[in-house]
Amino acid sequence: MVDPSPPRHPADHKKTLRKAFREARAAHVAALPESLRALVLNRPPGPVTGMIPSDATVGLYHAVGSEAPTHGWARWLSENGHPIALPWFGERDAPMEFRLWDNPWNEDALLQGPWGALQPPEGDGPVVPQFLVVPLLAFTPSGRRLGQGGGHYDRWLDAHPDVPAIGLAWDCQIAEELPHEDHDRHLAAVVTPTRIYEGQM
Repeated sequence: MVDPSPPRHPADHKKTLRKAFREARAAHVAALPESLRALVLNRPPGPVTGMIPSDATVGLYHAVGSEAPTHGWARWLSENGHPIALPWFGERDAPMEFRLWDNPWNEDALLQGPWGALQPPEGDGPVVPQFLVVPLLAFTPSGRRLGQGGGHYDRWLDAHPDVPAIGLAWDCQIAEELPHEDHDRHLAAVVTPTRIYEGQM
């Protein structure tokens, strides 16, 4: 577990924590055997599927680098009647939107977006997921989240306050405390390979 630095301005503290947790996450994933990585987080656990409304479009992220994987979730949810949407950016300074990923078995249909992550083609325009799964660098047992620092998910969730959001993470990403700002939103849950942390809806 990363040891939080002494209290300071939340923005500065977050910057320090991001570096530490990013390094810890990368080291953790690098130490995992390739065969084990393919088995973890391969489908949403029962308590999470019970949180997702029937036929709801689910917003996922396409994992980059050492982020917790989402491929298994995308395929399982699609097989069980949930359309999948991924973040989509027209350009780097544009707000985050979501576009449908019609076939989670076909990554060749995805294109590299302006932030380097794979995203669907523009398609028929934006969609609004009814349930969201977000990436993170760190989290607390109560559902506080430390993101990459771009604020994309914070702004999207602020504009869609009724959409439940959960996080996916490795166990090494847990923190006892994280600096909190007014725009930060608690997650309803965080799922790791070993347990589910119930946050706040």
